[in-house]
Amino acid sequence: MKNFESWIESLALTHSPNFDECVSFLGNYFPLLHQFSETEQDKIWHAEGDVAIHTDMVLSELYDLLASEAQHIVGRKRQVLILSALLHDIAKPLTTRRKDINGFERVVASKHEEIGASYLATKLIELPLEHESIMSIMGLVGFHQVPKLLVVRNKSYSDYFHLSLNADLELLYWLELADMKGRVCDDLEKQVDLLEQFRMFAEDYELWCVVDSTKPILNKIQVKSSVSEQTFLDAYTVHQLAHGQISMPEEAVAKNYQGAQEYSNLYVMCGISGSGKSTWIAQNLPEFEVISLDEIRAELNGKRDCQKNRGQMLQLAKQRLKTALANKRNVVWDATNIRKDFRKIICDLGFNYGALITVVVFQIRESSLRVNNRNRKHAVGEDVVTNQINKLEWPTFTEAHRLVVIGEKGQELLKQGSFN
Repeated sequence: MKNFESWIESLALTHSPNFDECVSFLGNYFPLLHQFSETEQDKIWHAEGDVAIHTDMVLSELYDLLASEAQHIVGRKRQVLILSALLHDIAKPLTTRRKDINGFERVVASKHEEIGASYLATKLIELPLEHESIMSIMGLVGFHQVPKLLVVRNKSYSDYFHLSLNADLELLYWLELADMKGRVCDDLEKQVDLLEQFRMFAEDYELWCVVDSTKPILNKIQVKSSVSEQTFLDAYTVHQLAHGQISMPEEAVAKNYQGAQEYSNLYVMCGISGSGKSTWIAQNLPEFEVISLDEIRAELNGKRDCQKNRGQMLQLAKQRLKTALANKRNVVWDATNIRKDFRKIICDLGFNYGALITVVVFQIRESSLRVNNRNRKHAVGEDVVTNQINKLEWPTFTEAHRLVVIGEKGQELLKQGSFN
């Protein structure tokens, strides 16, 4: 174990391992790495060959950058970049398929970025890494295709700001520069030019090498004497700016001034069975109204795990949520909520009623999840836990106003957003 920890630490220093060495140390933690050599890539976009060949080339290009243009990237950031380069295509074995595009059969790996980030959520925490590094890696993997798309689609400031809330723009640039150079394709020069334009826009928007992109924005709108009201105003300003609903932070003052005076807090839980969601709610939100899908199932069907009357159950739960929000009561939606589309339904209701929305997500080791599930009163089957892990869609900060990440024993690993 000491040897392994030393190897992980060496990535923050000067060590530059190739793909095979990385797999020898990390293959047991990320089994999909063993499938890279069997995972094909498109012959036009990736003429170099399979995902293993590509990843090894990306690592090599990254080391060249770290020794030259990016030599200022050291320590934790160097470690994050190397692991992100190794893992940026981790979900390609799961998503790669052949598809007809304009009459030609091509190889695609749709959504491999976001699926990859979610795959890493329960696995990276097994490594001896700072949690900040874990979140950075997940952000880089989950959004590594976005920089070029922002340029191609001629996106505005709000889209760059949105991306900055979920990933470090400078590290994204270096990762993608290595990703582009670590392949064989006809349009390499064009792809690199898109990245240079991305960097230029990020610098112009003052989002380059910024620790907290919200700070200069929020400094302009500190107008409320009430801490509670200012927290609401800050949260809505960031969210509306990131989603293009306003173009300047000052607009948020008038837009949200009245809403800040009286509002409800909506907490949306997100966690696999055995995460400890209900326990955390009892300990941290004792005064909140709890809408539990398990309890409503028991109310309607006599058993928590009975899936009958699903439509009626969801309708009743949403009606209770609407009533609580309309009456400005603090409320928590207690369910697994592992799918993004399920969370969006609840968050959208919160936005419609002017609530301050917080997603609480539980980041627990898979081994701990299984032990916790077996030891709790209402355990689910092992296959259910496995299915939930495979279907987990890790929440991004910009889904709601605030994000809280909870660890093994209920401890806070991360709080992102404006809090009292």
